[in-house]
Amino acid sequence: MTDFQQNILERCKSGDRQAQRQLYEHFSGKMFAVCLRYANSRHDAEDVLQEGFVKVYRDLHQFRGEGSFEGWMRRVIVNVALQNLRKQKGGLQFTELENVDYKLSDTDDSVFDENEKGAALIKLMHKMPTGFRTVLNLYVLEDYSHQEIADELGISVGTSKSQLNRAKAYLKGLLEKSLTG
Repeated sequence: MTDFQQNILERCKSGDRQAQRQLYEHFSGKMFAVCLRYANSRHDAEDVLQEGFVKVYRDLHQFRGEGSFEGWMRRVIVNVALQNLRKQKGGLQFTELENVDYKLSDTDDSVFDENEKGAALIKLMHKMPTGFRTVLNLYVLEDYSHQEIADELGISVGTSKSQLNRAKAYLKGLLEKSLTG
C-alpha cells in the first residue's frame, strides 16, 4: 500500500469526510460492478453499494493491512450483497429444476472464459435464478471455496457444488440461446 493510500485510510478512520469521498470515488466503480452481479436490479445494486460503503467506513479499523485493501473491501461489499439477498422477499432460494440435464461436457468450460466480463454477460446472469447466480459469482468471480460458500449461505457443500454445476449449464444455455436467437 502506498503512503498516499495509507494516509487516506487513516484520515477515513478519523472520520474525515473528504478522505471518505476520495475513497468512494476511487473504488465505487469497481464495487458497483460487484454489486450489479448480486443484485436483482440496478436500484438494488445502488442500495447495496451505499450500505457497503457505510459498513466499510464503520469497520475500517478491522482492516489490518494484511493483503490488499481492495480485496478486503470487496469481501465487505459481497457480504452486504448477500445479506441484502437474504432479506428480500422469500430469501435466497436455490432452484431445483427437474428433467433438465445440467451436466457439462469436458469441452464446455471454454464458454466460461475468465476474461469475459461484459455487460451482456451480466444481463444474462440476471436471467438466472438467484441461487445459481449467487453461487456462480462466489465461486468463479470471488474465488470462494465450496466450504466458504456453504458456510456463508447456510447450505451444504454438496448443494454448493450442484448449484455451481447447474448454474454453469444454465448460463451456457442462455449464452447459446442469445447467440442463436
